[in-house]
Parts: sequence; C-alpha cells; structure tokens
Amino acid sequence: MRIISGFKQKGKLLLLTSLAAFTLLAGCSSNAGNGDGSASSKDASATGNGSTEIAFYFSGSQNVQELWGHLKEMYEKKQDKVKVKLVYIPSGQGEQATMNRIVAAKRAGKDTVDVDLYEANGGPDLIADKKDSVFEALNEQQIPNLSLMNPANMEDVGHKAVPYRSSSVLLAYNSAKVSAPPKTLDELYDWIHQHPGRFAYNDPSTGGSGSSFVMTTLYKSLPEEAIHSQDESIVQQWDPGFAKLKELSKDMYQQGVYPKKNQGTLDLLANGEVDMIPAWSDMALEQLNKKLLPDTTKLAQIEPAFTGGPGLLAVPTMSQHKEAAYDFINFVLSPEAQAEVVNQIYGFPGIEWTHMPEELKKKFDNVSVDYRSFNIGELGAIANKRWQSEVASQ
Repeated sequence: MRIISGFKQKGKLLLLTSLAAFTLLAGCSSNAGNGDGSASSKDASATGNGSTEIAFYFSGSQNVQELWGHLKEMYEKKQDKVKVKLVYIPSGQGEQATMNRIVAAKRAGKDTVDVDLYEANGGPDLIADKKDSVFEALNEQQIPNLSLMNPANMEDVGHKAVPYRSSSVLLAYNSAKVSAPPKTLDELYDWIHQHPGRFAYNDPSTGGSGSSFVMTTLYKSLPEEAIHSQDESIVQQWDPGFAKLKELSKDMYQQGVYPKKNQGTLDLLANGEVDMIPAWSDMALEQLNKKLLPDTTKLAQIEPAFTGGPGLLAVPTMSQHKEAAYDFINFVLSPEAQAEVVNQIYGFPGIEWTHMPEELKKKFDNVSVDYRSFNIGELGAIANKRWQSEVASQ
C-alpha cells in the first residue's frame, strides 16, 4: 500500500459503520455498457494464433497480483482476440523503472514502447504525463464502460487514466475498548493524550496509513488547496504540524515507537497492544474477513478525512496495441469484473455503486465511499525526511 497522490475529490467524506461483520459475496452481472470483453479487430499486431497480446505492467501487494491473474483468466475466457501478458513488479522493487522507460522512449522520439497498459502511480506519474504527454486521453468511444463511472473521477485525472478501484485510510479501533471513536482530528488528538500508549501509526516512509496521519496533521490548518500544491514555500507552514506530532510522541505506542509498514500497526491492533490505528480500508476489510483482526474491530472516518486514492490504468501513447488495451480496460470496468475487485482485494469499485450486483450493494448499504487526495509531489519526501529528524529521533 501507499498514499496514492492523485485526483482531487470534491466535498466528500467516507462513512464506514459496522463493517466488522462483513463477508463479501461474489457478484456476476455484466449487463451494462459494452463490458462483455469482445475485442475490437482494429489492432493489427497479432500473435501466432491471430490474437493480439498486450503487455500490462503493474505493481502492488500479492493480493493485487492475484487479482490481475484472476481478471486475465476471466477476460481471456470471454473472447479470443486479445491475450494479456502480465508483468508484475513487487511493490518497492523498482516499479518506477517502468514509468522511467516510458518517458525515456517518448523523449527519444520513439514511436513504440513495450508497455501497452500501465498501472500508474497516481500523482507522480500524472505529473510526468503533464510534462511529456506520455498517456493517451481516454473517452467513452474507446471505452464504453467509462459511462458507468462518476464523470468527475475522469475529469480529476484529466481523462489520462482510469480510476478502476479506490481505497482510503481510516481509523481501525477495538470497539470493546473504544465505545465512542473520535469524529474529528482534534478529538483524535485528545483521545491519544487521554489513552497514552494505546495509539500507533507506522513510520510514514514505510506505508501510506502512517503517512496519511502525518500529512493530515501537517496540513490541518492550511487552506484546502494546499494539499494539491507542490510549492516548496508550503514547507515553512508545516511547523505547527510538526510541533503537534512531537507533542503526541510521548503518548504514542511505547512512548514513540513507530512500526514499519502498514501491516506493522495492524499487527499491534490484532494483538491487543494498541486500541486504535490509522489503516487502509482494503487491508482492514480483508483481514477482518479472514479473521486476522478480532471481531470487535470497527472502522470509522474523521473530519477532515484521512487520505486515500484510486488505482489508475493508463495507456502509453506509444503503445501499438491501443485498441486491445481499451478492450481489456472496458472489461475491467464491467460490473462482473468490478465485483471481483471488491471480493478479492476489498477495494471500492471504480464504477458507481448503482451498477454493482445487488448482493454487494446490500452489504455496503451503510457505506458512503470517499477520502481526500494529496497531490504534493516531491514535498512528501521532504516531509518524511523532516519527520525522521524531528519526530522519530526524539
């Protein structure tokens, strides 16, 4: 997991209530748009058996790898015109190299690249696209199932990528110990002071949930537009936020011990060593369903909301197999495939809930999905470095 610095969400709030008992069911409906996986015949490049093969580069945790393997199998069973070659790069092991290769090919004036579909890294990759125009602009003529999405989601990424799923950071807490969770950031700070040692967040450089807690604190008193700015002068306005993080440190888990990675804090909650943590929604829901977190675990959001973001699919402008890539994306946006996103990795669907199978909609009757997205570019690395020197080293 990571903070996905991506498109701006306007006036939204994630409300998650009583999710601990959820056991998500599979759905299988694909009666909307053109999501039957029937490939266009316009793509001339073909394999030996007459089908076109697209190279899809993506990164993420093992569950994401398993999801794409499953969706590939579903898609290829539906049609015989397009084959999908999955190129998986484990998270943290050089996924940026793919984007670097796409940009380098464009700058070198090449008209081909061996990447036909790319799972983009939110803000940084979209920023690179603004500079070098490496991604295709996407529309409903190419991908009919874009009509199943909230139009604002495509507008927020400039129509240069498809937000096919999303997740958010929220509070995960032990309801046996916490009867009334904080509803605001200030209430959360008060709770931490009143319950020393019972709250933890991970080192922000090792996972998005801890980074979300830090960034939400740093930007608490700044104008809303600041979370979408890469102006380095903003760094000078972080002082109150870092003062708060240092003040909280003595009341953190073991008076300032910060676990590594998102899973580190989830393990502390599961073992009862703490009562509340920030956690990614998909990780928490998956581990609740697998009984890796106690049944007393519940999820809630605060105001201002923690950060979240989408998983993005982008088509490089130099791909020679664009029509085939569009067809696969169209399948991924079908209600049938989107149900697998929910069931397999507990992500929120990229299409609107009104198009999802009824059994899943009923399971999420009490859920209104949203979050805030930060698009601060290299300022995130500056914040992490400063956190290490001013907070972790205390």
